[in-house]
Amino acid sequence: MRFLTQPTTDLTYSDVFLVPSRSTITSRLDVDLSSGDGTGTTIPLVVSNMTAVSGKRMAETVARRGGLAVLPQDIPLEVLGAVTEWVKMRDTLFETPLLMAPTDIVVDAVHLLPKRAHNAVVVVEDGAFAGVVRGADCEGVDRFASLGSVMRSNVLTLDAAPFDDVRASADAGALSAAEAREATEAALRDAFAILDTAGTDFAPVLRAGSVVGALTRTGALRSTIYQPAVDAAGRLRVGVAVGINGDVAGKATELLDYGVDALVVDTAHGHQNKMLDALRAVRSLSPSVPVAAGNVVSADGVRDLVEAGADIIKVGVGPGAMCTTRMMTAVGRPQFSAVLECSTAAAEVGAHVWADGGVRYPRDVALALAAGASQVMIGSWFAGTYESPGDLQVDAGGRLYKESFGMASARAVQNRTSGDRAFERARKGLFEEGISTSKMYLDAARPGVEDLLDMITAGLRSSFTYAGAASLAEFRERAVAGVQSAAGYEEGRPLPQSW
Repeated sequence: MRFLTQPTTDLTYSDVFLVPSRSTITSRLDVDLSSGDGTGTTIPLVVSNMTAVSGKRMAETVARRGGLAVLPQDIPLEVLGAVTEWVKMRDTLFETPLLMAPTDIVVDAVHLLPKRAHNAVVVVEDGAFAGVVRGADCEGVDRFASLGSVMRSNVLTLDAAPFDDVRASADAGALSAAEAREATEAALRDAFAILDTAGTDFAPVLRAGSVVGALTRTGALRSTIYQPAVDAAGRLRVGVAVGINGDVAGKATELLDYGVDALVVDTAHGHQNKMLDALRAVRSLSPSVPVAAGNVVSADGVRDLVEAGADIIKVGVGPGAMCTTRMMTAVGRPQFSAVLECSTAAAEVGAHVWADGGVRYPRDVALALAAGASQVMIGSWFAGTYESPGDLQVDAGGRLYKESFGMASARAVQNRTSGDRAFERARKGLFEEGISTSKMYLDAARPGVEDLLDMITAGLRSSFTYAGAASLAEFRERAVAGVQSAAGYEEGRPLPQSW
């Protein structure tokens, strides 16, 4: 990346714009968004290891679309093992439906429906498909009525056979990877046509009468664009974070035994001796998966963490929406400049950088990648989606939201120190650098994380074509950036109404 004019101060994403260049790219779909940092992602997006953001549903959904979710370090090891196993068992193509019995009651279904963007529950009896309950079916009925009394049994279902045939042929070596993708896309096009003709947006997928997944109209379309992030065994990928306290090597050993695909050694101030010791402990295990560590904002921090054993450096101190570090301590750095300096230093020693925090629009993601990041971590932006772990709530105006909180907030510290004595917990609670509760509203037009992935990756593909780049490496090389005033930034904002 080069600047039109060399900046004289550190810059945020809002300070910068990209200049279009001569391009030979004829289609946005010709752009390869793979990260190339060893994590196996096919889109350069990582879900931050925040308790209010990253859980099993988020991990499954994002990995199916090519990204990677990092599970938080505050979760008990046995739970992390169970979640990792659950994610690994999910289908790489079909969505995981909510399964309930005909004897279950409506009120339970109402509580579960917001856990899925497709707003449906599949009713199963004795292992066989029985019907479907949608949100509309639960309106105006007794909350304690059985699902069997409100479900719709005469609904469209899809047969898994066309997809099974492709997978079987690919596994037997009868189809190349390219041929398998082409055959899968043909099957998806057929499924889309069936859903479209039937005038429905959801259908359970059956194999010999048993439910093996679900497919939506939009989901079928997405699966022709995205490639899932899978491990060598063809299972969805998931990362897990570890802190720098306690038996770091012991915890990392167990996580590696669980089959996690990335380890993230995480603390707010990554450039400290305790982090270096933790990294050396993890590296001594000779992990076969990438090890990320952070957070830092300087070239010196990058070099020290790489020397201690990190493959990927998390960059960002204070730009996150839930973070109060800069206002509390004056510590941090404008994120664009931090990513630019750290990625340059990382490249010199054969490492990579994840830009962590500060992105609020697709343009910010593009700028982070132009500055040299291999991937961009997103937290609060994804908190307000169906797939985040929190319960869906409604404000006084009827708007849907979920609660989010920072990982250094009093709320997070309380969760993290639940095993300590009351006095120690109270004392640690005095030191907080984050918001303990924030309403993250669901975008009515994009309420699911896949909707946001569509928006972000569409923006990235277009950014790449403007730069004349077909890959992330080319984008870093060809990007031309300029520095703008606040008025310049404001000029680029769309107007919701006339002036």
